[in-house]
Amino acid sequence: MPFDVSVYTTTAITLIVIMDPPGQVPVFLSLVGRRSPEYRRKAAWQAPLVSLFVISLFAVGGRAILAYLHIGIPALQGAGGLLLLLVALQLLTGLGASSADKVDDDVNVALVPLGTPLLAGPGAIAAVIVAVSQVHGDISGYTAIAAGILTAHAVVALALMFSTSIIKVLRVSGITLLAKIAGLLLAAIAVQLIATSVIGFAATA
Repeated sequence: MPFDVSVYTTTAITLIVIMDPPGQVPVFLSLVGRRSPEYRRKAAWQAPLVSLFVISLFAVGGRAILAYLHIGIPALQGAGGLLLLLVALQLLTGLGASSADKVDDDVNVALVPLGTPLLAGPGAIAAVIVAVSQVHGDISGYTAIAAGILTAHAVVALALMFSTSIIKVLRVSGITLLAKIAGLLLAAIAVQLIATSVIGFAATA
């Protein structure tokens, strides 16, 4: 069988649900809303590309990488949660907002936190590692997983691309309000990741 449709559907839907393209839109707008149109368009395709690279890397050698570094999924969740918490606090306090136009070349939000850990986070990485381990060396399964990963990132890229036009409607005041809301949501996600990490460590202790 050249292509396993069930594996493809499961992988694509699982990643789309975890990566949550609609939920990424307010965070994306809050981070790039004050940047130039060129920067926004660049970030809209760079973030999914970074995520695609990271997730593909873990799909190919995720178990080996984690085993070599002696890192478990709970550690990834804890690290991702702490990083997201820092970003959330920055959005909530407005720290650095006044100098956003000055850091275009120095800080690429498409890499961190958009590409990882928001898109290629612990949940997506764990889902891909589990999916790869379940196909048991079946070529059709590997092909389906690859197609599912590409499909999920295409959906995310489309969501971010179309979100850039929303900035024209929101203006500066709307973006500021959105940043506060996104910061609160990110803080909640960060706390949940840290809590899940602690539960994971406790379960393996």
